[in-house]
Amino acid sequence: MTNKITIGVTDLSFHRVTASLLTHVLSDMGFTVKRVYSAHQENFSKLKSGEVDILCSAWLPSSHGIYKSETEAVEPLIELGLHYEPYALWGVPDYVPKEAIAEVSDLLKPEVITRMNRQIQGINPGAGITRFSIKMMEEYGLNDAGYTFHTGSEEDCFAAFEQAVANKEWVVVPLWKPQFLHHKYNIREIAEPKGLLGIVDRAVLLLRQDRASLFTEKQIEKLDSLRFSNEIIAALDYQVSREGKPLDEVTQIELNNSSFNGN
Repeated sequence: MTNKITIGVTDLSFHRVTASLLTHVLSDMGFTVKRVYSAHQENFSKLKSGEVDILCSAWLPSSHGIYKSETEAVEPLIELGLHYEPYALWGVPDYVPKEAIAEVSDLLKPEVITRMNRQIQGINPGAGITRFSIKMMEEYGLNDAGYTFHTGSEEDCFAAFEQAVANKEWVVVPLWKPQFLHHKYNIREIAEPKGLLGIVDRAVLLLRQDRASLFTEKQIEKLDSLRFSNEIIAALDYQVSREGKPLDEVTQIELNNSSFNGN
């Protein structure tokens, strides 16, 4: 009888890409795989309740560490693999001069305020970049300077950035790597000296310890051997999100042409 595995996937495009790569690997092991897509906190809640067996991918320790701790209060978790090394950032299009904006505090310069689009479009409230950005708005006095941070969908965020670039506007985008916008646009990171954006995280697979028995020791080792990269995930994300290619076909081709499947 074929074993069944349910993957909890944070419902953002690059997480869907990584989960698709993982699905192929698990299918090759003989599992029937179900993917369940949820927002950040809900995804961890489903891991906590046992609705999903594994979560792809957790960003630790900065972005998702708090959710991991809440889950482990109920069930120990096993970290597997290093899918990529993500981090949060605030960026501007590369046509915005560095001498004008080199770090976050430069957004308060009078000459920058007059040119900048002061609507900063983020993604959903549970995302690490959203929590970090809201704190930055307060700590740097950006709210008082007329800037406004908005939560929304990932497409709200990306469309706002692309529209601003099309109009050659000065704009700030709260973003992260890996993400498909980096594959097409030159986005210059601006410095954040207060350290409010967290550190470079580890993107890993989280397996409930009580589900580890579903796997053989060799299969666990294979899952732990998975290594991708920010650049690969961003490139695959772009093919799916902006070129309209089928997700599972794109990731299967990538696996066929690489050694990422742990062999």
